[in-house]
Amino acid sequence: MTVWMAGAQHAPTQRLAGEEPALAGGILGIDLKALAANWQRIAAQHPQAECGAVVKADAYGLGMEQVAPALARAGCNSFFVALPAEAERLRALLPSARIFVFSGLPAGEAAFFHEHSVVPVLNDMAEVEEWAAYCRRRELRLPAALHVDTGMNRLGLPPADARRLAQRRELLECFRPQLLMSHLACADTPGHEMNTRQHALFEEIAALFDGVPTSLANSAAALAWPQWRQDVLRPGIALYGGNPFSDRPNPMQPVVSLYATVLQVREVKKGETVGYGASWRARADSRIAILGVGYADGICRCLSSSAEGTAQVFIAGQFAPYAGRVSMDLLAVDVSHIPADSLERGMRAEILGSHISVDEMARWASTIPYEILTSLGQRFTRLYTPA
Repeated sequence: MTVWMAGAQHAPTQRLAGEEPALAGGILGIDLKALAANWQRIAAQHPQAECGAVVKADAYGLGMEQVAPALARAGCNSFFVALPAEAERLRALLPSARIFVFSGLPAGEAAFFHEHSVVPVLNDMAEVEEWAAYCRRRELRLPAALHVDTGMNRLGLPPADARRLAQRRELLECFRPQLLMSHLACADTPGHEMNTRQHALFEEIAALFDGVPTSLANSAAALAWPQWRQDVLRPGIALYGGNPFSDRPNPMQPVVSLYATVLQVREVKKGETVGYGASWRARADSRIAILGVGYADGICRCLSSSAEGTAQVFIAGQFAPYAGRVSMDLLAVDVSHIPADSLERGMRAEILGSHISVDEMARWASTIPYEILTSLGQRFTRLYTPA
């Protein structure tokens, strides 16, 4: 059986795992080999540190059941998710992995973390005290991570609380602080002064927790500052092929390709409109291709009228702009400039791939690649290239 390589110029026609691409509106290709290579690239820049992986939100929309084992085979052992339910799902896949839950310890749910061997990231003193009390009752020193807020002002212990906690040995000795972490607000812009400020504050607080491993670097920080002392890295978007930086070219291999099926090619006369709201009007006799994807599949409706340049697909060797509003199940593109004999029902148009990156689509949608990936729908046939 031939496996289609994500990023190939032409869309796949082969079956994979019994799925039939012809019955879906689109084909989502996920290159696990490129994913593993991205992880290995980041790990190689920090040989003194452990490289983990963020696999929250269904591995950024690409499928935790396929992505997490591929990363584990590449050498990853520490994984980060957002929610306890995600941790439970991941534990079933990777019985021996170390799993951290960013959102912390829900009130009254300490037993869940114990029973599933999952590490809570403690975000405030109430969580610290509840976890310590649970450990005392069970007479066990269970692991936990401590999250210090160094300026993000989302979750995390305020610096003053972290300093006080460092002095409360009777509390810290109830459990095993396995990681001290924080999160950078502006790592995607390495020149931003907040990075230096947050790093300095984190180092100051880390010195109070002698012997506790530290973790500050996300994708961008891991790539931008290999000289930072880090014990555990937490790459996310870079693993999945998105650009971790907002001010420089993408250094990562692409992972995702998306092709849509051409359902129909139709003629539109000058002055006629296409789609809801009659928002697109033909300036001349035109040819329109109707593709079997829409906003139910994660093709943002805002792409209908992008302020950042015209959103396009790549079809029959040429780019073709969106025409009219993206609807729930359909997308129209203007193919007037493409020879009619190059177009036919059933062919594929590239939505994402070697000609259109996830970063480019995000720019057209005035958003970030994280949102594009995590919005991809479940109606596609998914083809995974093995690592």
